Amino acid sequence: MSHHALLYTEMVTAPALVRGGARHLLTFSNQEHPVAVQLGGSDPVELAEATKMCCDEGYDEVNLNVGCPSDRVQSGAFGAILMRDPDLVARCVSAMRAVSSVDVTVKCRIGVDDQVAEDILPDFLTKMQSAGVTRLTIHARKAWLQGLSPKENRDIPPLDYDLVHAMKRAFPDLHLSINGGIATEEAMLEQLDVMDGVMVGRAAYYQPYDILGNADALIYGDTRTPLSRAEIVFAMQEYIERHLSGGGKLGQVTRHMLGLFAGQPGARRWRRILSEGAPREGADFALVHEALKAVEAV
Repeated sequence: MSHHALLYTEMVTAPALVRGGARHLLTFSNQEHPVAVQLGGSDPVELAEATKMCCDEGYDEVNLNVGCPSDRVQSGAFGAILMRDPDLVARCVSAMRAVSSVDVTVKCRIGVDDQVAEDILPDFLTKMQSAGVTRLTIHARKAWLQGLSPKENRDIPPLDYDLVHAMKRAFPDLHLSINGGIATEEAMLEQLDVMDGVMVGRAAYYQPYDILGNADALIYGDTRTPLSRAEIVFAMQEYIERHLSGGGKLGQVTRHMLGLFAGQPGARRWRRILSEGAPREGADFALVHEALKAVEAV
């Protein structure tokens, strides 16, 4: 859908890579470039080792996630809880930058729990800048580590776009992207009037074509004709067949394609055929083609 939009992986923990031998979690396809890997961790030495692995795998950026509020992440002393210890985060990114051949970036919240965001966020950014970080993404919500689930933390804490915009004015030399609640092309363009970049999460997953279908032309000035939804389906054929030949299951791919026709006539048929058929033994691209024909017949 996009030649230019920067794709982020789910968070991979440094302990899983360094101690757990889970390097397979870093596997990605060449079509995903440009792609950044999100790392979680709080040990500078371990994060440096994980960063080297990520560079060896060919990622275009290594991002330290200081925004994830899950209980599992808190118990590992990384994620959003690190907003309380910016000096440790600075040591982590310094260690990562020392071994990295690509940009090391940070994704954070505006604060956690009872922190006064207007006070702690400028201090956090200052320390990141002193550690050599030039690019950050700010989720414009606090993370409440006590009392809210990870899901609730994506919606309940109020968005404070004004504060993030103020950080861009205060730190003109930093490349700052904004994240949180941005779900339309119009909203992206509005934010880009102020910010250097926009990160779109759930909307890009559940309504991918609405966010990415026209993004190259709209944001990057690319004059190539964007692929239609049907063309995207066929563009996935080789990827799906390669995944199946490697022992994978169809549903491992198609469950991430369910939103392709979101808001379009036939979207329900598309989702139903893929959801019901993909788990069946021997399911292959023919099922995806069947689902597409059902959409086109509406």
